[in-house]
Amino acid sequence: MAKSKSPTDDAYSPDAAGQIPLFGDHVPQHVGEAAPMVPGKQYSQHVVYVDESGDHSLESIDPQYPVFVLAFCVFHKNHYATRVVPALESFKFKHFGHDVVVLHETDIRKERGSFRFSSRPHKEAFLDELTGIIEANNFILIASVIDKMRLRERSENPYHLALGFCLETLYELMQEKGQDDLPTHVVVECRGRKEDAELELEFRRICAGENRFGSPLPFEVVFADKKTNSTGLQFADLVARPIGLSVTRPGQVNRAFEVLTRKFFCSGGRKQVGTGFDGWGLKIHPAPESERPR
Repeated sequence: MAKSKSPTDDAYSPDAAGQIPLFGDHVPQHVGEAAPMVPGKQYSQHVVYVDESGDHSLESIDPQYPVFVLAFCVFHKNHYATRVVPALESFKFKHFGHDVVVLHETDIRKERGSFRFSSRPHKEAFLDELTGIIEANNFILIASVIDKMRLRERSENPYHLALGFCLETLYELMQEKGQDDLPTHVVVECRGRKEDAELELEFRRICAGENRFGSPLPFEVVFADKKTNSTGLQFADLVARPIGLSVTRPGQVNRAFEVLTRKFFCSGGRKQVGTGFDGWGLKIHPAPESERPR
């Protein structure tokens, strides 16, 4: 059955160069400009949502999933507000009758709470539609996978390592977008008072200049309660585990990761999405022997 065409579909169809318009018919300003949210203060055009998969402990490592994954979902604010949020809200209204439910990959996978499916086909249809929403909406993915079994220096903190890799790559992305002179907010979930304090200290240390550029990074961390019904945080939650599985079970069918390959920040820019992301938008540490350092 052919899919009905929305009146706005043409606004989001690739052009002759294969580019997808970021704003559709609603272009509030020239690309490269940033609208001030508060008089006298400007922010970048992008916002970042972060989540993790696996734990960062090196004391007890799960042999079935011996990795720690940190995923950054980078959204253009206009596209996020006008397309991404409404898409996920509509999905929730359709499947639950309300939008209060928070999508957690673990709960969906283990069919807990609101995610008690009536049958296997029901669950597969739900997942297919959710994957379709992720595929259809624009965001740039930056992720780091820490192989805890191969980590040579056991005193290293996997979370801090991954955070450094992701923030450095985010800076490169903001440079590419011409947004590196404006503050970009990085939203993370609260994990506990002690953990949050350690994370904030490490975040500020990296952004103060302890990075491979040796210069300040224009990022501000924002902590969100785990119960926060944030579309961006839910996207980050949904993408993190498929990235980890692509490393721990490379031969296993992973449709979600196949979709995500076209989201990663890559060496060839938007015209070559889906290639050139290894060691770029997706960093595995320690690096596989076959991967050349950048």
